[in-house]
Amino acid sequence: MTRHRRIGLPAALAVVALAAAPPAPAAAHGLVGKVDLPVPVWLFGWAAAVVLIVSFAALGLLWPSPRLQRPRERRLIPLGTWVDVAGGALGIAVFALVVVSGLAGTEVPTANLTPTFVYVVFWVGLVVASLLFGDVFRVLSPWRAFARAVAWIVGRARGAGAGAAELPEPLAYPRRLGHWPAVVTIAAFAWLELVSVDREDPRLLALLALVYAAVQLVGMSVWGIEVWSRRGDGFAVFFGLFAKIAPFTRRDGVLYGRRPLDGLPGMEVLPGTVALLCVMIGSTTFDGASEGPLWTGIAPDVQSLFADLGLGATAAGEAAFTVGLLACFGLAALVYRIGIEGMRTVDRERSAGELARSFVHTLVPIAAAYALAHYVSLLIYQGQAVGFLLSDPLGDGSDLLGTANWTIDYTVISATGIWYLQIIVILLGHVGALVLAHDRALAIFRGGRSAIRSQLWMLGVMVAFTCLALWLISAANR
Repeated sequence: MTRHRRIGLPAALAVVALAAAPPAPAAAHGLVGKVDLPVPVWLFGWAAAVVLIVSFAALGLLWPSPRLQRPRERRLIPLGTWVDVAGGALGIAVFALVVVSGLAGTEVPTANLTPTFVYVVFWVGLVVASLLFGDVFRVLSPWRAFARAVAWIVGRARGAGAGAAELPEPLAYPRRLGHWPAVVTIAAFAWLELVSVDREDPRLLALLALVYAAVQLVGMSVWGIEVWSRRGDGFAVFFGLFAKIAPFTRRDGVLYGRRPLDGLPGMEVLPGTVALLCVMIGSTTFDGASEGPLWTGIAPDVQSLFADLGLGATAAGEAAFTVGLLACFGLAALVYRIGIEGMRTVDRERSAGELARSFVHTLVPIAAAYALAHYVSLLIYQGQAVGFLLSDPLGDGSDLLGTANWTIDYTVISATGIWYLQIIVILLGHVGALVLAHDRALAIFRGGRSAIRSQLWMLGVMVAFTCLALWLISAANR
């Protein structure tokens, strides 16, 4: 054990030093405009590493015992079932509008509501809403609302007698299934967004929305509405993880206030949870890296390899990008695994799997930081398009709300402002992850010194993810 500890400290510091190396330029999807950076990119990388190292030192001195393992909540106001009814009705109405727009509207993606709603409002906007207000998707989910309405109607009919049919009792959800349905969902959506050449086809998006809703209704009917929503509904799990960062939570019809991050230490960890976080981080990583010089230099050779196997140009391109996406999933998992294996040098009695599950909640702020930093400009700029698309959702020249002539104001924030916003988000996310990791280490390792030694490895992980994020966004601002 002593030998491992002696090796562990310098090795962890080496990881920090390597991760803090100057990041090379790369491009990032969803960023608008180019700008000369106020200071060199390498300086941002070193500054970010210094901030995390100073934060680590401060935690070691000022945070001697666990503080976040038990959430502190205060009752705010009662929010009864009317919230679910109103939110569910809104969710069903919006879902119907998006599907109808996709099936009956124009094929021009920028003139049809469906692509903008799916990729901007749903995929990005709900992340922001979840981080600020809690689990809003639980209230708005159209398939959950529909399933609950059906269950309520059947229950009322059964109570009234008249030979009403009874709903069968749901089956017990297999623990080994865990969050794996959510992993498949988020990975598939990432593939659709980043790989498929038909990603912006309104009709395809509408049909996929219908198929997904049908699958959710089947899952809810088999395993129960709430159980499936918490474990099997990929988007509910996805947004629900971000909601645990929020300063608000709703339980039993009551809204509670809590400290930010308070919901993460007690989050449910199931088979597939670690993989889900790695997919979330890896998909955003590939979105940025796919436009950078590293991937653009490799991609033609990979595509040629698949073309030599007999695939057409389009299929070969999709296959090559699929390989890149999977590689980024693996990269995120590898960085996390290095940190976990490093922590094992402090306590060999704990398995890598046990430590990975114990610290997986620390990846949620990192996933949030990646998503926000990566898509913030898309939300700020393209999000404005919702104003005129709602007035003409089918793209047929209608002006239902009188806003069809609205345009996107690209001066609402400068490209430099976007850059600073991204840096702030990245640092806040990784400092939050560092706080969570330190607090968990104090709770599970024997003695404060062992906890600090173990967290040198997690510091390396945080610095590595921080510099990777800076690397992904740097070229788009150069």
